[in-house]
Amino acid sequence: MNNNYDAIVIGAGMSGGWASKELCDGGVKTLMLERGPNIVHIKDYPTTNMMPWELKHRGQINYKTRIENPIVSRCYNFGEDSQHFFVKDKDEPYIQEKPFDWIRGYQVGGKSIMWGRQVQRWSDFDFEGPLRDGFAVDWPIRYKDIADWYTKVEQFIGVSGNLDGLDVVPDGDFLKSWPLNCVEEYFQKIIKSEYNNRFLIYGRCAHITENKEIFRKQGRGLCVSRNICRRGCPYGAYFNANSTLVPWAMQTGNLTLKPNSIVHSIIFDEDKAKAIGVRVINSDTLESTDYFSKIIFVCASTLNTNQILLNSKSNRFPDGLGNDSGLLGKYVAFHNYRAKITAIHEGHLNFSPDGRKPTSSYIPRFRNVYKQETNFLRGYAAGFGTGKISKINSNGFGKDLLNNLTIDNRKGAWRVGSHMMGETIPKKTNYVSLSKDQIDKNGIPVLKVNVKYDNNDELMIKDFYEQFTEMYEKAGFKEIKTRDTKQAPGLDIHEMGGVRMGNDPKKSILNKWNQMHNCKNVFVTDGSCMTSTATQNPSLTFMALSARAANHAIKLLKTNKI
Repeated sequence: MNNNYDAIVIGAGMSGGWASKELCDGGVKTLMLERGPNIVHIKDYPTTNMMPWELKHRGQINYKTRIENPIVSRCYNFGEDSQHFFVKDKDEPYIQEKPFDWIRGYQVGGKSIMWGRQVQRWSDFDFEGPLRDGFAVDWPIRYKDIADWYTKVEQFIGVSGNLDGLDVVPDGDFLKSWPLNCVEEYFQKIIKSEYNNRFLIYGRCAHITENKEIFRKQGRGLCVSRNICRRGCPYGAYFNANSTLVPWAMQTGNLTLKPNSIVHSIIFDEDKAKAIGVRVINSDTLESTDYFSKIIFVCASTLNTNQILLNSKSNRFPDGLGNDSGLLGKYVAFHNYRAKITAIHEGHLNFSPDGRKPTSSYIPRFRNVYKQETNFLRGYAAGFGTGKISKINSNGFGKDLLNNLTIDNRKGAWRVGSHMMGETIPKKTNYVSLSKDQIDKNGIPVLKVNVKYDNNDELMIKDFYEQFTEMYEKAGFKEIKTRDTKQAPGLDIHEMGGVRMGNDPKKSILNKWNQMHNCKNVFVTDGSCMTSTATQNPSLTFMALSARAANHAIKLLKTNKI
């Protein structure tokens, strides 16, 4: 009897956090299961206030750690000051049938502790794209179905941004933004004068820049632009689940949090024809325990959710829970971050950045928006970053060295750069599956990943180089250089799909409310539910879908319809 709840939420990241918050606010007794340890806001941020000289290697990953972790060490946010929040390669192996860098964070808060914090809304161009282009199934929702949920999320987490009036990235409920610097403003004007469908805007990000009552209730303070967010912020100034959603749900009295709880599978009752609970393995003792509930939210992060559902087998679902269509684990997609471009700006020599800001400027998608105009499907967005080139003179000793180091060299050129955020096409041949002969230390079949780029990605990269070279040339930038990182899929950390939404149960796993077509009391609201990937950072959409689905589940529970 002690193991019975109204709802079980698998995963304590931003998706699971939002599901739990909404359920608990609605009076639903909820069990939150997290496979990693509990990370308590402030208390468990060991490096958050350390100065560079207090880190043994000044923030760099040492050679031994890098050699032992060839996958996670490629991640831009994996440093000496943040490595404790990342899953190490040797601890959680998986099978790469094709190269795939799976970046994970197993703890309360999940990857929301180390994420990039960019939060652009999707538009109808994104939700309607699959129907128009025919490269996936039609989304069962449109922008109007999720717009109010975007607003709800933005108001709670705090998003800084400007009202830009662009249909490709709809405006939201924003706090004041940081200003663009002089080079960003210059490039913004160039783009506006040369093109009628291209724009440079401030990149909307989940940072508090104004005091509001909702943030005071959460115990959060203003961002002071330290720009070391990956360590965890002692002010709570950027959004992460463990500083906001989990404590909020806990204070309702309706949440039970169980960390170190690895979900083995979801239990399906053949007689009741529904899921009745979750089988959990304690990561410390390896003891197995079953927990029961009326509804289950699976928010374990994209590939973990696929793994759990594929492993949830029964007589009714021999190939994984809800998998009548045979599509579970298939149509996995991601964002293409391979293409980079850099240049030198020789203007604004007498200006330099004044402090830091937690985000860069952003160029929304402009290809194939209103009509198909290229030889590839969909399009790409891009960042635009700037920085002053410093020339350090370390000649001399003693007083001469000190004088040389302190010479003001800020009156030099600027380095500018952009990276492509390209939409990839969900394909049946991009999939994950379970190993038939290899299990992990918890007795769970190891996940196999079979995901790769295609010709559409290559054509998109070529177009990115051409278009941004043209824009950079129009701005008068010099020494323009393009680079293909050749990085494997996954390093974008935006993997999506495998449990996609859709109207037709034969072509999708979930309906418009993120419910399984064939097991209505199971909801999936993390990245695995996505039908397509768009070009925007996806986390805001995960959170909005989670909040929307949780409120729908509350209505079903209260009317005994589930």
